[in-house]
Amino acid sequence: MGRNPEDMFGDENTPAYTIGQAAEMLGTTQDFLRRLDEAKLINPHRSSGGHRRYSRYQLRLAARAREMVDQGTALEAACRIIILEDQLEEALRQNEKQ
Repeated sequence: MGRNPEDMFGDENTPAYTIGQAAEMLGTTQDFLRRLDEAKLINPHRSSGGHRRYSRYQLRLAARAREMVDQGTALEAACRIIILEDQLEEALRQNEKQ
């Protein structure tokens, strides 16, 4: 049985956007998104045909990276900063649960 569409669209981790849609939404290039994948900031889901699919969560990370790069931060440094910020956020959430 398939997932309820309301659950899918409400889930920020559902891989719903193609690389073209993601690039257009972010006002960037598809190559930039591929570079974020290479830098291991985002790991898009792959469709059965091998096409990248992005979630809203991944698009938020990509938007943050683009903002930092536009401000002069090197891509690799921006990705590392965002990864560390994300890890810290998760650790703080886990700590609050205890």
